[in-house]
Amino acid sequence: MASESTTFSAAPTGSVPAAPASAGALPSTGAQDEVVELCRDLLMIDSTNRGNGDGFERAAAEYVAEKLAEVGLEPTLLESAPGRTSVITRVEGADPSRPPLLIHGHLDVVAADPAEWTHHPFGGEEADGCLWGRGAIDMKDMDAMTLAVVRDLVRAGRRPPRDLVVAFLADEEAGGPLGARWLIDNHADLFADCTEAISEVGGFSYTINDDLRLYLIQTAEKGMAWMKLTARGRAGHGSMLASDNAVTALAEAVTRVGRHRFPVVLTPTVHQFLDSVGDALGIEIDTDDLETTVAKLGALSRMIGATISNTANPTQLNAGHKVNVIPGEATAGIDGRFLPGHEEEFIRQIDDLIGPDIRRAWVVLDRAVETPFEGPMVDAMAAALRAEDPGARAVPYMLSGGTDAKSFSRLGIRCFGFSPLRLPPDLDFSGMFHGVDERVPTEALKFGTRVLDRFLAAS
Repeated sequence: MASESTTFSAAPTGSVPAAPASAGALPSTGAQDEVVELCRDLLMIDSTNRGNGDGFERAAAEYVAEKLAEVGLEPTLLESAPGRTSVITRVEGADPSRPPLLIHGHLDVVAADPAEWTHHPFGGEEADGCLWGRGAIDMKDMDAMTLAVVRDLVRAGRRPPRDLVVAFLADEEAGGPLGARWLIDNHADLFADCTEAISEVGGFSYTINDDLRLYLIQTAEKGMAWMKLTARGRAGHGSMLASDNAVTALAEAVTRVGRHRFPVVLTPTVHQFLDSVGDALGIEIDTDDLETTVAKLGALSRMIGATISNTANPTQLNAGHKVNVIPGEATAGIDGRFLPGHEEEFIRQIDDLIGPDIRRAWVVLDRAVETPFEGPMVDAMAAALRAEDPGARAVPYMLSGGTDAKSFSRLGIRCFGFSPLRLPPDLDFSGMFHGVDERVPTEALKFGTRVLDRFLAAS
């Protein structure tokens, strides 16, 4: 697939001496002063991705590129297809001999029906202390925080300890074939010297009490196994007997998959997370009844509960064109997710459930990712969080969904979810991913910007 590459010219910024960042310094106020405005602007750009190539990130990409060029950076726009645009730039660090840190976010969002929302999903409205809109937490909040911090670093002449490769990507919501995966296949040189990366769905708070908040750092995510099931039978008149009915065969297979409960498996990341939660809550983790333990986590239980086993959810059904015609074919979509190290086992489980007469074809099959919760990067995340919230305790967790980390991990990059947000205890954070009335507290945005500033100064 042909690509278009455009480099934005840097605007004149004057001569600013480059000052090395100090890990102990207070974060600049410049970034948090503009992060809400940047996030609002991004939310007002409709970058809906409906999958199957139906998306458009160009307008959001051009906005980001202009903001980067405005402070003197040279962003490059890369298109995998018309309108499917990603933005890459590089910020020079104090020590060019160190491997760069990759910061990546996606610009696309899932669809939203304005009739279902309290505030228009592409209105960027501020109400009740929050910015409302599709992408507010998935993930234009982190895009805005990254943009704000990078702009402030460059404006102030503060060099991070090492180079930063900053990427704003297309097509994450469809698994990245026109975004991160395409870039890895066609422009891997842009990221080849990076060893670590941060991105979405990590660093958010889970309140234990007034003096203790766990901040969940994503160190693992389940693999994606989106599949299409097809049943074939004999077409005929709906009034006649039909023992070979494709709809019936498919419905039975889909029911078996949808009602199946996969065995509980405790991976290293989930084990460490549950131990941390048990210690914080003062409860004993019963490994023989993990579902009961997870249920005590409230709204977070939906996300964490999906990380103790493989899962498969029927999401689509399609058959026939007329009520009195038995179709010769029926299809279904299944969203499967497998734990790290359990891909082959999951495929066997699915094939046993659907049976030999149902055809299975992969829509997306992508790896699970897991990295240890240790090292200087983790220490820097924990320190940055504690500096802004003395009650912070960083803990690892596994994401039940998927991110562009799957693509970047193919280059040997250690990937973490670190989009820091201090959230109100009563906010159903996990329920807003792809949900109605998605929103992010403005104070959480400012908090995250300060934390990200501190983290980049120390990493």
